[in-house]
Amino acid sequence: DPLKDVDRPPNPPSRRRRISQEEIDRLTLALGYDGGPPVTASDRVALAFLFALETAMRAGEILGLTWADVGAKSVTLRATKNGDKRRVPLSSRAREILALLPKDGETVFGVDPGTRDTLFRRARDAAGIRDLHFHDSRAEAIWRLSKKLDVMELARVIGHRDLKSLLFYYEADPDEMADRLG
Repeated sequence: DPLKDVDRPPNPPSRRRRISQEEIDRLTLALGYDGGPPVTASDRVALAFLFALETAMRAGEILGLTWADVGAKSVTLRATKNGDKRRVPLSSRAREILALLPKDGETVFGVDPGTRDTLFRRARDAAGIRDLHFHDSRAEAIWRLSKKLDVMELARVIGHRDLKSLLFYYEADPDEMADRLG
């Protein structure tokens, strides 16, 4: 076996990029989004980003949503990264975002991946935000959800099969834990 003496390189360190509210505000401003129903593709990208922060869904999952996948309090993802179908509960803010979108398109957000990527990068750069990727919204949402859901619920919502991978998001401050203990 020619590969028997070859070691696999180590995995890169986990990304620990949090997204501040100031960055969210600057990005949505750079996209030209004013908070109402979307008028432009940039508005739709802003809404997709805000939706990702609420749901921890991947960009492809968000952009692939059809109105048939949307329920009153959850969305159904039929094709996910690991191949499993899963239902994602929707926060009240996520439901507000969906209510802003017209129900006449093939997909809920009406933006193709290339357009989303281009508009997001341009807005990020115009806002002067360094080292931010759309996918960072997933990690930020998982951090936020870890404060509301136990590890089993979180694993089900975001589609992780290995609970060890979620421990990263449950790094609570010892003082916060002491307060919860009473």
